Amino acid sequence: MTTQANEGKSLEVTVDGATYERIPIKTHVVLEGEVLLDVVDKYASGPLRDGDMLFVTEKIVAITQGRAFPLEQISPRPLAVTLSKYVTKTSHGIGLGIPETMEMALRECGTPRILFAAAVAAVTKAFGRRGDFYRIAGPKARAIDGPTKNTIPPYDSQVVLGPARPNEVAREVRARLGKAVDVLIVDINDFGGNILGSTLDRAGNELVVRILKDNPLGQDRQSTPLGIIRKR
Repeated sequence: MTTQANEGKSLEVTVDGATYERIPIKTHVVLEGEVLLDVVDKYASGPLRDGDMLFVTEKIVAITQGRAFPLEQISPRPLAVTLSKYVTKTSHGIGLGIPETMEMALRECGTPRILFAAAVAAVTKAFGRRGDFYRIAGPKARAIDGPTKNTIPPYDSQVVLGPARPNEVAREVRARLGKAVDVLIVDINDFGGNILGSTLDRAGNELVVRILKDNPLGQDRQSTPLGIIRKR
């Protein structure tokens, strides 16, 4: 199997004196209506070995669950338009910085929670503290992906929500593979990562975040929504 890391990243990393391989798995562009378990089985069952950890990006899970929405299907309310203007945009993604993604955050998290998060963030940002909006809004808000120019079509013009039932999905994937492996549903980017669902315990999840924190798979056109962690 030919593997290639995200540009500028290595396929190996050392954490606490142990060396781990991070093996990207390239797939076709997965579309709504496909069955996640079939996709994972097709591409990952061959290279996986007992003792490996399989990580699945949250985006592919959400897409197969029908949680990707074309921009033209989202009608932002005036509140979403207003709130999106105050979101800090970065080179790595727009987050909730456009009306369509903010609208989906309001639907996913509820208007009171988003308003409270925005109010607290407005106050704390004035004192130089950042990140409170997403801390209060919660993982559903953090997991929303907006369209970017480097995203593989058709998702360069869609908003993708976080996956539903991520812990259950992780267990279902492991059962389908039928191997002695652990499975994680991950949200990894150049700012760090979160484990949304897992068959590991908390300590195991924290280790995986450290192993993947440099984002070895990439978030753009690599088409590597699956990956293997293997201890050497």
